[in-house]
Amino acid sequence: MKISKDWKSHLEDGLSPALTEGQLNVLELLLQHQPMKPSDLLVYLATTPAAITTLLDRMERGGLVTRSRDDSDRRIVWVTVTEKGEDEARRGLELRDAYITEALDKISSHNQQLLVYLLGKVAN
Repeated sequence: MKISKDWKSHLEDGLSPALTEGQLNVLELLLQHQPMKPSDLLVYLATTPAAITTLLDRMERGGLVTRSRDDSDRRIVWVTVTEKGEDEARRGLELRDAYITEALDKISSHNQQLLVYLLGKVAN
Protein backbone atom coordinates (compact mmCIF):
# COMPACT_ATOMS: atom_id res chain seq x y z
CA MET A 1 0.00 0.00 0.00
CA LYS A 2 2.81 2.40 0.87
CA ILE A 3 4.60 1.74 -2.44
CA SER A 4 1.37 2.31 -4.36
CA LYS A 5 0.65 5.54 -2.47
CA ASP A 6 4.21 6.81 -2.94
CA TRP A 7 4.09 5.89 -6.66
CA LYS A 8 0.84 7.78 -7.24
CA SER A 9 2.00 10.80 -5.25
CA HIS A 10 5.34 10.96 -7.05
CA LEU A 11 3.74 10.69 -10.49
CA GLU A 12 0.99 13.16 -9.63
CA ASP A 13 3.50 15.76 -8.44
CA GLY A 14 5.91 15.23 -11.33
CA LEU A 15 3.35 15.12 -14.12
CA SER A 16 1.21 18.07 -13.08
CA PRO A 17 -0.08 20.42 -14.30
CA ALA A 18 0.04 19.25 -17.93
CA LEU A 19 -0.57 15.53 -17.46
CA THR A 20 -2.19 12.91 -15.24
CA GLU A 21 -1.18 9.29 -14.75
CA GLY A 22 -4.23 8.14 -16.74
CA GLN A 23 -3.36 10.47 -19.60
CA LEU A 24 0.21 9.17 -19.58
CA ASN A 25 -1.12 5.61 -19.90
CA VAL A 26 -3.28 6.63 -22.88
CA LEU A 27 -0.40 8.46 -24.55
CA GLU A 28 1.85 5.44 -24.10
CA LEU A 29 -0.77 3.17 -25.69
CA LEU A 30 -1.35 5.56 -28.57
CA LEU A 31 2.36 5.89 -29.29
CA GLN A 32 2.58 2.10 -29.57
CA HIS A 33 -0.60 1.55 -31.62
CA GLN A 34 -1.73 4.83 -33.19
CA PRO A 35 -4.01 5.67 -34.70
CA MET A 36 -6.57 4.07 -32.42
CA LYS A 37 -10.31 4.31 -32.07
CA PRO A 38 -11.56 5.27 -28.61
CA SER A 39 -13.21 1.83 -28.37
CA ASP A 40 -9.77 0.21 -28.92
CA LEU A 41 -8.63 1.72 -25.62
CA LEU A 42 -11.24 -0.32 -23.72
CA VAL A 43 -9.15 -3.46 -24.18
CA TYR A 44 -6.26 -1.86 -22.29
CA LEU A 45 -7.94 0.37 -19.72
CA ALA A 46 -10.25 -0.82 -16.96
CA THR A 47 -12.91 1.84 -17.47
CA THR A 48 -16.11 2.70 -19.33
CA PRO A 49 -16.62 4.17 -22.81
CA ALA A 50 -17.98 7.36 -21.21
CA ALA A 51 -14.85 7.74 -19.07
CA ILE A 52 -12.63 7.29 -22.12
CA THR A 53 -14.60 9.97 -23.97
CA THR A 54 -14.21 12.36 -21.02
CA LEU A 55 -10.49 11.60 -20.77
CA LEU A 56 -9.96 12.14 -24.51
CA ASP A 57 -11.96 15.41 -24.34
CA ARG A 58 -9.58 16.71 -21.67
CA MET A 59 -6.53 15.49 -23.55
CA GLU A 60 -7.72 17.14 -26.76
CA ARG A 61 -8.38 20.43 -24.97
CA GLY A 62 -4.86 20.17 -23.51
CA GLY A 63 -3.38 19.71 -26.96
CA LEU A 64 -2.13 16.17 -26.24
CA VAL A 65 -4.21 14.31 -28.85
CA THR A 66 -6.26 15.00 -31.94
CA ARG A 67 -9.38 13.22 -33.08
CA SER A 68 -10.32 12.95 -36.73
CA ARG A 69 -13.07 11.26 -38.71
CA ASP A 70 -12.26 8.34 -40.98
CA ASP A 71 -12.38 9.31 -44.65
CA SER A 72 -14.33 6.24 -45.73
CA ASP A 73 -16.65 5.90 -42.70
CA ARG A 74 -17.56 9.13 -40.90
CA ARG A 75 -18.77 7.16 -37.86
CA ILE A 76 -15.20 6.10 -37.06
CA VAL A 77 -13.04 8.48 -35.04
CA TRP A 78 -9.25 8.09 -34.98
CA VAL A 79 -7.14 9.36 -32.09
CA THR A 80 -3.50 10.34 -32.60
CA VAL A 81 -0.85 11.95 -30.42
CA THR A 82 0.20 15.54 -31.12
CA GLU A 83 3.76 16.80 -30.93
CA LYS A 84 2.97 18.27 -27.50
CA GLY A 85 1.55 14.89 -26.48
CA GLU A 86 4.75 13.16 -27.60
CA ASP A 87 6.84 15.62 -25.57
CA GLU A 88 4.67 15.16 -22.47
CA ALA A 89 4.69 11.37 -22.87
CA ARG A 90 8.47 11.37 -23.12
CA ARG A 91 8.70 13.55 -20.00
CA GLY A 92 6.26 11.31 -18.13
CA LEU A 93 7.98 8.08 -19.13
CA GLU A 94 11.36 9.49 -18.08
CA LEU A 95 9.88 10.50 -14.72
CA ARG A 96 8.34 7.06 -14.23
CA ASP A 97 11.53 5.23 -15.27
CA ALA A 98 13.65 7.37 -12.94
CA TYR A 99 11.32 6.56 -10.04
CA ILE A 100 11.50 2.82 -10.75
CA THR A 101 15.28 2.93 -11.16
CA GLU A 102 15.66 4.82 -7.88
CA ALA A 103 13.44 2.29 -6.09
CA LEU A 104 15.27 -0.71 -7.55
CA ASP A 105 18.71 0.73 -6.83
CA LYS A 106 18.02 -0.04 -3.18
CA ILE A 107 18.34 -3.78 -3.84
CA SER A 108 21.05 -5.90 -5.48
CA SER A 109 21.01 -6.89 -9.14
CA HIS A 110 20.28 -10.50 -8.15
CA ASN A 111 17.31 -9.45 -6.05
CA GLN A 112 16.06 -7.20 -8.87
CA GLN A 113 16.05 -10.20 -11.21
CA LEU A 114 14.32 -12.28 -8.56
CA LEU A 115 11.70 -9.57 -8.06
CA VAL A 116 10.96 -9.41 -11.80
CA TYR A 117 10.71 -13.21 -11.92
CA LEU A 118 8.34 -13.34 -8.95
CA LEU A 119 6.16 -10.50 -10.25
CA GLY A 120 5.91 -12.37 -13.54
CA LYS A 121 4.72 -15.46 -11.66
CA VAL A 122 2.11 -13.44 -9.75
CA ALA A 123 0.91 -11.68 -12.93
CA ASN A 124 0.36 -15.02 -14.69
